[in-house]
Parts: sequence; C-alpha cells; structure tokens
Amino acid sequence: MIVTHPFNPIYNKESKILILGSFPSVKSREINFYYGHPQNRFWKILGNIFNEKIQNNTDKKIDFLLKHKIALWDTIKSCQINASSDSSIKNATINDISTIILNSNIKAIFCNGNTSYKIFLKYYKDKINVPVICLPSSSPANAKYSLDTLTNIWKNEIEKYIKK
Repeated sequence: MIVTHPFNPIYNKESKILILGSFPSVKSREINFYYGHPQNRFWKILGNIFNEKIQNNTDKKIDFLLKHKIALWDTIKSCQINASSDSSIKNATINDISTIILNSNIKAIFCNGNTSYKIFLKYYKDKINVPVICLPSSSPANAKYSLDTLTNIWKNEIEKYIKK
C-alpha cells in the first residue's frame, strides 16, 4: 500500500538551513507532525544545540524552527513502507524541495540519516547549488550514537551555516 506524506514543509523566507528526513514514522503520521516518536532524538538534539527546552506542542515547535531559521521537510512524498522502517521503503516519489530553496535563504541542506541523503543525491545531486551534509540519524534505531555525540556532530555542522 502506498502511503502519502501527510503534512507540509515548515519554512519561511528567513530560513537558512533545511533539514530533510526521509519519511514520517507511524507515530509522526498519527500525530500529524515531524519526529513524533518519543524516542526519536531530533527535538532533543535541536534543543541542546540552541540551549532551549522545546515544548511538546506543534505550534511551539514551528515557532522554534522559524526563530532559529530552520526549514524542515522530508525527501519522500509517497512510498510503500513497512511500519516506520526506512530500509523497507519501496516505490518512492520525492517531494519538490525547489519551492523551499526559491522562497527562502537556504545556505545548506542537512539530511537526517543515510536514507534521506541517498534519496536526495539520487534526485537532486546536480540540481541544488548549496552544500548537502549527511548527519547521523536521530532515530532511536541509530543506537550507536549517544544523544551527546549526536548533539555535538549536528551542532558542529549546523553552526557553520546558521550564523551566516
């Protein structure tokens, strides 16, 4: 069965970095917002980078992202997927990220994990003229990285572009 991405990208004209996931997890689709699984470390990583506690509220999370000039979306528009497993993704169609690039101030794209990165490169490698960086996934399935290690890796990369 084909599953379609249920929510819109988050960005505005001030956005300087774009973080791309692969496809929303079952839990994220249930709550209709990004990184909804409580074990996913995405929001904790960003909170640590900016030294802020991010409230568990969709509007507050959107405010946080826009305040810090972060755009957020996923590479995949629709696909066949088994539960939330990126490794099971088949028959993917991609989201058109050019709208975000054209209507913002994106200086770099950060892919949250290898699946997002591989899909991005497959479809956009020579079409987008900003640096593309693959960050270790914030997924709880990526257990080889601690929260502190993820935070440090993400912070070192994001800070290069967010202050430009």
